[in-house]
Amino acid sequence: MTKEGSAISVSDLAIVAALVFGWGTLSARLEHFDVTGPITFVLAGLLLTHGPLAVLGSAPSNEMIKRLAEFTLALVLFSDASRVGLHELRADAGVYLRLLGVALPLTIGLGTLLAFALVSGSNIWLALLVGAALAPTDAALGAGMMTNPAVPARIRRLINVESGLNDGIATPVVLVALAGAAAGAEPAGHGPAAAVAELVLGILVGVAVGGAGGLLVKAARGRGWAAEGFAGPAVLGLAACAYASGVALHGNGFIAAFVGGLAFGTVGGRRGAPLAPFVEETGALVSLLVWLAFGAVAVAPAAKDLTWQVALYAVLSLTVVRMVPVVVALVGARLGRPTIGLVAWFGPRGLASVVFALLALEELGSRAAGQAVAVITITVLLSVIAHGATADPLATRYARLLAGSANGPAEAQLPSMPERRLIRHAANAPRRGGEEPGRTGRDSPAGG
Repeated sequence: MTKEGSAISVSDLAIVAALVFGWGTLSARLEHFDVTGPITFVLAGLLLTHGPLAVLGSAPSNEMIKRLAEFTLALVLFSDASRVGLHELRADAGVYLRLLGVALPLTIGLGTLLAFALVSGSNIWLALLVGAALAPTDAALGAGMMTNPAVPARIRRLINVESGLNDGIATPVVLVALAGAAAGAEPAGHGPAAAVAELVLGILVGVAVGGAGGLLVKAARGRGWAAEGFAGPAVLGLAACAYASGVALHGNGFIAAFVGGLAFGTVGGRRGAPLAPFVEETGALVSLLVWLAFGAVAVAPAAKDLTWQVALYAVLSLTVVRMVPVVVALVGARLGRPTIGLVAWFGPRGLASVVFALLALEELGSRAAGQAVAVITITVLLSVIAHGATADPLATRYARLLAGSANGPAEAQLPSMPERRLIRHAANAPRRGGEEPGRTGRDSPAGG
């Protein structure tokens, strides 16, 4: 059994580095069989720290996991927000408002009520934590559908934008829930009211840092001052600066990173857009380590806490809790029943939910947060399997239904929408049907 919390040895570092290298060299072949990065690294984290294959001498400490999770979430929030040019998405603004302003709050509320009813030992704050942590979606886990040209680019864009923004919107709710759950053991002033004040300050910091960074990048690249080789790392530094400035000024660093990404993408415009993928690629690399840590510290305890209530919640979370609010929100959007059904089902739970679970373990401890983390863990694992296995078949079936219907969703003439790097990477993998392997996300149909 691997020792938890002990120092990471050089041999452990070598094993993890070799695992990352192995995935990088074989990823296209493995993804051909729907074996994704999250599946690979969760299994590796579990097997390398438990049982006869536990060759790692130590598991990461809670403090190390917290720092890794915080850094990863900050990069993901910044890169997701910076990819979305709000002024370029007006053609479908009504649908995005339905998904993010109606379906997402309903999903959080329904998930909270269900957790309060089913999860033993849950108070309202832990129930809210579960409901909010499992509300964000991760389109990168369904690359088989997101890169399938049979699915209209407009629909893939809707799912991609929803996935890119809902984690940032859900983050304040998760943080307020964590503050509320910890309020009994924390001094006065660290409860939900203080968390709300930190959110407001985080917004101000994000606007200032991201907006200023976008202006400087736009001016520097326009005048040829920025060397191409260092422009990408400069934006990575800006993302870290937004997060760290928010924390240093006693605001919310995650909101500062998310708002900073929105401000950078809006102000930087076309000059800044080509630089954001560097942040996304770095976040994708670090996210593999988060999945590894998740498999090492969360999966085995979740399996021990698995009950029929936890299993039932996981199934309902992926179906009723997600699908009913989306269907209600999209009624009258003129998307057609097959499209609404596809968007409603395709809500994979991924990196954001994992990060929220790891933060809960660190902030509240395994004794207080163990059951809530078990629910999040089992739901994410079920989602990785279910959505990964159904992405290609459902995309094919949806294309057939769309071909036989005259009322399919119209292709809005929207600008190209950059995809997540994990999705873009999957687009380069050979497809089962012999699709041309050399296309990138920028020139693939997924890009719009």
